[in-house]
Amino acid sequence: MASFRNHAAIMAGVAAMTFSLGCGLAIAAEGKNAAKPDTKAFEKIIRDYLLKNPEIISEALQAHQRNLAAKEEQAVLQTIQARGKDLRHDPDSVVGGNPSGDVTIVEFFDYRCGVCKRVHPIVNQLVKRDGKIRRIYKEWPILGAPSVFAARAAIASRKQGDDKYLEFHHSMMSAKQSLTPDIIMKLATSTGLDPARLKSDMRAPEIDKIIQRNYELAQSLKLNGTPSFLIGDTLLKGARDADTMLNLVREARKES
Repeated sequence: MASFRNHAAIMAGVAAMTFSLGCGLAIAAEGKNAAKPDTKAFEKIIRDYLLKNPEIISEALQAHQRNLAAKEEQAVLQTIQARGKDLRHDPDSVVGGNPSGDVTIVEFFDYRCGVCKRVHPIVNQLVKRDGKIRRIYKEWPILGAPSVFAARAAIASRKQGDDKYLEFHHSMMSAKQSLTPDIIMKLATSTGLDPARLKSDMRAPEIDKIIQRNYELAQSLKLNGTPSFLIGDTLLKGARDADTMLNLVREARKES
């Protein structure tokens, strides 16, 4: 179902098209007769014309939607180029895979997102198969307070080492049980983190800033859910199989 915004845009396109048609008919009529135009007569002419040629409305709407999509795609590409440092070289984001890799994958995820959990081993497989991929982790907790707690714990775990973060990240993404605060702390302990220090580090105000910055980045890229990936300059919304993602990596490598 089309969103309210898309529906409004479509209706605006129809209105603009109808207005243009009306103006054209008015000009034509005035050319024949300088008398004041008959509004009701023009409305009937427009209505009859559209009823006889309904395909014009469909064509206009399709063209309008293509135009909107092209503009949004161009705006997102400009954002990617303008925010490249925040996306790919943010010191507050952990780098996995090959830190010296020639293609970067930026991943926006939520630890409680079922699709994120399903795609997690696929991305792991991709990174292992290729060997030249930098993987950037962006916590984007959009599924409520438990997700925010998990994101804060993950970001805070970095204080105990990036390797600990990566272990903890994998542990939470692989967990079958619901990620309650108690379960998260048990997973932290099982991965060798100091839970007391973790709880203390989770209160650091900079964590709020990191999460807020990730939210702002996701919004600027017009992301609508997790998982979302940036592979080179290609934005990928949702999960894909390893081969599809590998092809996108190869295309990004050709363009670099």
